[in-house]
Amino acid sequence: MKGIRMWNLAVAAALCCSPMFAQAPGGSAGGGGQMQQPGASSPPPSGGMEQQQQQQTQQMAAAGPDMDKVFVKKALEGSMAEVEMGKLALQKSSDDQVKQFAQRMVDDHSKMVDQLKPVAEQLGVKVPDGPSKGQKKKIDKMQALSGDAFDQAYIKDMVKDHKSDASEFKQEAQSTQNPQLKQLAMQSDQIIESHLQQIQQIAQTKGTEKAKM
Repeated sequence: MKGIRMWNLAVAAALCCSPMFAQAPGGSAGGGGQMQQPGASSPPPSGGMEQQQQQQTQQMAAAGPDMDKVFVKKALEGSMAEVEMGKLALQKSSDDQVKQFAQRMVDDHSKMVDQLKPVAEQLGVKVPDGPSKGQKKKIDKMQALSGDAFDQAYIKDMVKDHKSDASEFKQEAQSTQNPQLKQLAMQSDQIIESHLQQIQQIAQTKGTEKAKM
């Protein structure tokens, strides 16, 4: 009998120490404590999302200078192309509105080139000698046109280019961490938006279709 009593006491002690019967924090044994269901995933650490965002920010910051270099080179080539196209329009067009716009292109984009050169030097970007190869081909095609055909082609090209330029300058102004480039991109974007409004008004006056070249 004594052996049986000792065995019963041992079993009772084991049951009391078992997790199933242990008292849950703030509750009764085996009752109020919540048990995690099998297969339930644990919540992610509170700092997980913040760490991912920090990594993304660091990656963007690291790529920033390279993106700035690409933008500056492209902006220089684009402005040089606008100047060349403007000079060509002054020679070939007989429309006063088109010629006024072309002169504005020569003046404003020449200033942009001058303003971009110091930034290019700061970033280690070699200033291009002129428009890109693709832009030069487009200028050569325009060279072969004359009269109203030239005006229509020039207007279409200017509408298309300035829509693209406005988008790119806005994006650069928002993304760059370079204070000088940010200010220049913002100022240039305002000028480009003004160009776009003017050429769109000319397109309406001339009845130019908004087809892409």
